[in-house]
Parts: sequence; structure tokens; C-alpha cells
Amino acid sequence: MAHEELPVPTYSSLGPVYGEGSPLEEAQLRFDRLKAKFVDLFGREPDLYARSPGRVNLIGEHIDYEGYSVLPMAIRQDMIVAIRKHGEEESRKELRIGNVNEKYSVCAYPADPDQEVDLKNHKWGHYFLCGYKGFYEFVRSKGIDVGTPVGLDVVVDGTVPTGSGLSSSAAFVCSSTIAIMAILNNNFPKKEIAQLTCECERHIGTQSGGMDQAISVMAKSGFAELIDFNPIRASDVQLPAGGTFVIAHSLAESQKAVTAATNYNNRVVECRLAAIVLAIKLGMKPEEAVSNVKTLSDVEGLCLSFAGTNGSSDPGLAVKELLHEEPYTAEDIEKITVESLTSIFQNSPTSLDVLRAAKDFKLFQRASHVYSEAKRVHAFRNTVLSKLSDEDMLKKLGDLMNESHYSCSVLYECSCPELEELVKICRENGALGARLTGAGWGGCAVALVKESIVPQFILNLKETFYQSRIDKGIISNSDLGLYVFASKPSSGAAILKF
Repeated sequence: MAHEELPVPTYSSLGPVYGEGSPLEEAQLRFDRLKAKFVDLFGREPDLYARSPGRVNLIGEHIDYEGYSVLPMAIRQDMIVAIRKHGEEESRKELRIGNVNEKYSVCAYPADPDQEVDLKNHKWGHYFLCGYKGFYEFVRSKGIDVGTPVGLDVVVDGTVPTGSGLSSSAAFVCSSTIAIMAILNNNFPKKEIAQLTCECERHIGTQSGGMDQAISVMAKSGFAELIDFNPIRASDVQLPAGGTFVIAHSLAESQKAVTAATNYNNRVVECRLAAIVLAIKLGMKPEEAVSNVKTLSDVEGLCLSFAGTNGSSDPGLAVKELLHEEPYTAEDIEKITVESLTSIFQNSPTSLDVLRAAKDFKLFQRASHVYSEAKRVHAFRNTVLSKLSDEDMLKKLGDLMNESHYSCSVLYECSCPELEELVKICRENGALGARLTGAGWGGCAVALVKESIVPQFILNLKETFYQSRIDKGIISNSDLGLYVFASKPSSGAAILKF
């Protein structure tokens, strides 16, 4: 059975999730501390735990929401949710959510799946609420009766750095949703949970594409995954021996939910407009394009036919020939669509926020990035499946990562000065390839490094990038391991009952 069809595994010990040796000992300490905090806050022990890992995207940035495949791997850092269901005799019908980390105060919400998430008043507990609302929407849509909502006590413990682009929010939403599902005695195929949790996160106002949730739920230890969408599928990608990925935080926080209108959601809107304009220029009627074209993958067929008549198989050729490099104003686009942008996006409040914030739209650049990045994902996987020697394979993968970074930085403009500096330093210190990862505008870089030089590589990054920031007090020396670390592909979501 394909692993996306299997339910989330349930284990009675930590070994199957965390492996052996020091990672297992570290995990045991975390679970002990989490349980103690739970008892301290709520006076009873949790019934069960759910965990979901963060991820690093190796290649395929900002294309999942355009319908294209991506290639992430899970990292060992994760989010653990301890949960207990209130008994019939307990009168308080509420969700109480605590955190092992003292800086997050307890959040309380009514035990009501129909409540609205207050987006104007952003609280960390909202991510749990997203999972809660999403789970109830999902079971109702399937006609499953899970009984009247009951109170839940919850404590979370996360080691995925927030704002790092390593998907702390998806790890939180996935582990919350799986904990709620398990406490209400349900389990569903991983692909359904991946889809459901992607929709959950939209309650927080980000038009997420589904990669983060899919890898968090479906990851397998030792493999990166090629994730396809519509329908969601995961195929194992075995990375070549001798290479390791080092993840390094630029220390610029990427606040995806907060800056969505000018950054993340802005790009989603630009891609949709590029797709509609291309469709019209390739012969589709304006009203048909506006109502049917949502993503650049929707018009890829038309772009390929256009390329074919010009002796090419690159959808990017249509972009080069039919879109101009100068930014488009709203008026420029409305002349082509024969409909106002506000009416095109009337059903999406987050897109209307984008239109209010945007001066112009870089359609050529965004579409060029998406089509070229989609090709690089398949080139990456084909390289791994090829007969090249490990040495040549690593070099080719590094080149693809470098090209991806250039495209993200120059065409998609989702980099920032700190990431540019960090990527450059990685390459100068022997990385075969280095690129920003995650949404960008801060967060992390990922570098492909020969295993033999990893300790020296990390030491060099400390001296050339982090030391000046330690001296300024931005981070402390003792926390450096949270900000730069090597990672092999880790395991996916799990339910733990001891």
C-alpha cells in the first residue's frame, strides 16, 4: 500500500520515532519535561501525545501553491502536543493550551469548532485552534459523528525555531490536528490529513500550498520526498552517500502570517494574474480565463503548445515572448482581463489585502521563476536516479540548488540581505550548493556539504557569520546549535501512547 494511504502510526515507545543513542535520550528528557509541565498546569497526566516534524525544502520554492511538485525532507526538530480530554464530570467546556516555553502564556478558547479565529489579535494558540476547527470541518464533511465537543487540556513543546522558514507553523498545526484526531478515537490516511492540515492553516490567513503539511505527515526516515499535488502523493528520494545538508538561520525572522499582504500572499496573487494574462494571450476568452485559471500549472499546457510551434518544450518560452519585463500596473492588467482586479479576487479577503498594498505586479519575473523552478525539481530527482558517481551527483545537485537560489533572489525577490550574505559564506566555505529555503524574506539557508567537512564547515560559519552576531548579543553562544545544524532526513508524524 502506498504510504500516503496508510494511517498515522501509533507507537508505545520513542525508539521508532527518534532512533537510538543521544537523540533518543534527548527526546526522553523532553517528554518527561512536557509531562511534568502538563501535570503542573492541569493537575493530571496527558492521555496521549502527537508529534510532527519541521522540514527543510531542498528544492522547489514557492511552487507548491502553483500546483507543482516539490522536494523537501523532514528534520529532527519537531513539535510535540500532549493532550487530555475532559471527562463528563468536568463542567469547563474549553480548550486550554499551555507551552513548555515560559515565554508563551496559556491560551484559552471555548470548546466550539465554529468560533472565528481573531486574525487582528494574533496569539500563538491560534495555530491549535486552526487544527481544531479544521478537524471538525473535515469529519462533518465525511458525515462522521465525533460527539459533542468536549474540553481539552493541551501542552506543546517545539524545537523547530519560529520564523525560521523550517515550517514551525505547519508542525504545530499538524501535531495539533493529529492529537485532536487521536483523542477523539479517529485515524485517517496520511494524504487526507496532509490535505486537511493544509486547509487548516488557511484559517490563520496564509494561502499555504500544502508542501509543509505533506512532508510533516508523510516523511520517512532516511528519505527526502518528491511531493506531488492534486492528488497528494509522496515518492521516496534516496539522497547520494557522502553528502549532508546543513541548515543555517540568517537570524532575520520571517513572519509569514504578519507580512502576508506584501510578501507571501502577494506572490500568490502575482502568479494567478500572470497565469490569467498568459491564458488570454494564448487564446482563451478573458471571462473564461478569469473564472477557470487559478495557477500557472493550469496554463502550462497552452504554454507548451506555444513552445512546440517554436521548436521548444519549455513553457518559459511563452513567458519570454508574451509578458514584458517591466512591472504591470493594475490598469495594464485590467485592459487584458476586461474585468477589475477587485472583482477577480472578490471571494478572497487575503488577496484583496494584497491589491490594497501593491503598487504594481511583476508577472514576467514570477512566472519565469515558477516554470524554471518546477523543471529544477524534476532535474534534481532525475539526477538522484541517474547512474552518475556519488561525487558527480553531489556536484550536479549543488548546481541546481545554486540556480534555484538565483531564481528566488532575482526573479521572485523573496531573499533578504542576511540570506544573501549567508548563502555567499556557505559557498565560500565549501558548500556544493546553497540556497534560501522556506518562504524566504528571512529564515534559513540550506547548504549541501560533503559529510567529511561538516564539522569544519559549521565552525567556519560560526566564525564568519555568527560570531559578530553573538558579540552584539543577537544570539548567545550556547544557543548556536539551534541556529546551525546538520540534518539527515527524519521520520514523519506519529501518535504516542505510553
